[in-house]
Amino acid sequence: MIKRKDIIKIAIDSPAAAGAGTLAKAISKHYNLLYLDTGKIYRYIGYLKLKFPKKFSYKFIKSKIKNLREKNLSNQNLVSDEVGTEASIISKNKNIRKLVHNFQLNFAYNPPKKFMGSCLDGRDITYKIVPDADFKFYITANIKIRAKRRYNELKKLKKDITYAEVLKSIKKRDKSDKSRKISPLKKTKDSLLINTTNLNKRACFLKIKKIIDNRINN
Repeated sequence: MIKRKDIIKIAIDSPAAAGAGTLAKAISKHYNLLYLDTGKIYRYIGYLKLKFPKKFSYKFIKSKIKNLREKNLSNQNLVSDEVGTEASIISKNKNIRKLVHNFQLNFAYNPPKKFMGSCLDGRDITYKIVPDADFKFYITANIKIRAKRRYNELKKLKKDITYAEVLKSIKKRDKSDKSRKISPLKKTKDSLLINTTNLNKRACFLKIKKIIDNRINN
């Protein structure tokens, strides 16, 4: 695999709805980094499983991953609770994880030359995908706050769901992400903890920006 030299690599891990995606996008835009929400890859595969149950196979997934584009990951259906549950199950499959793993590695270490580097967020980025990242963050928040954020997000998309259902789903997702044998969600010793419970988007962005700027400029 080709690896570009002299690029900035940012790795972010977080539980569901902690605000990592929003932060990662803002950071990526500010520093001109190629951004990837790795969890959405599994959500995309989960979506495919629900939409094409008869076609769903390793070969089918391989062809979809090979031709994966940003527009595939921006599908509004990917944020549904049902797709999230499927994504959690699919992410435990070793063969699928290998496919996604290779895609993520190329994304992280070989971004197009117009980008200054890459920024990936997910569940195992800091220790599995980009263990030599220049910056590692673990983004988290109170589970009730996370459920409220996801609930509001789903309501904006006109999804018929209750807050209680979303909270239950996130609790289930947390348990699955942290207890799975393959690449579980965990905070590494060298990851900086960012708790977004009492911070708005701007404050979170500035906090991370300050950390990055201090290291880049010193």
